[in-house]
Amino acid sequence: MEPAQNAHVLLYPEGMIKLNGSAGEIMKRCDGVRTLTEITADLERAFATTGLGNEVAAFVAMALQNKWLEVRS
Repeated sequence: MEPAQNAHVLLYPEGMIKLNGSAGEIMKRCDGVRTLTEITADLERAFATTGLGNEVAAFVAMALQNKWLEVRS
């Protein structure tokens, strides 16, 4: 959380992205250890909801495409 922005921000060589609340919550959980399924389950528990799988997968795919995340083996 970036207090001055009152939002989560992603800094990368080409600039800065201000993330909305949902994106920030997903990115916080992308720790290189948890699977997409585990991240989704954690979000569903944290927000007392279900059915977030497609939205989480779509955001992570977009983040990978934009090189905000990378997959390491």
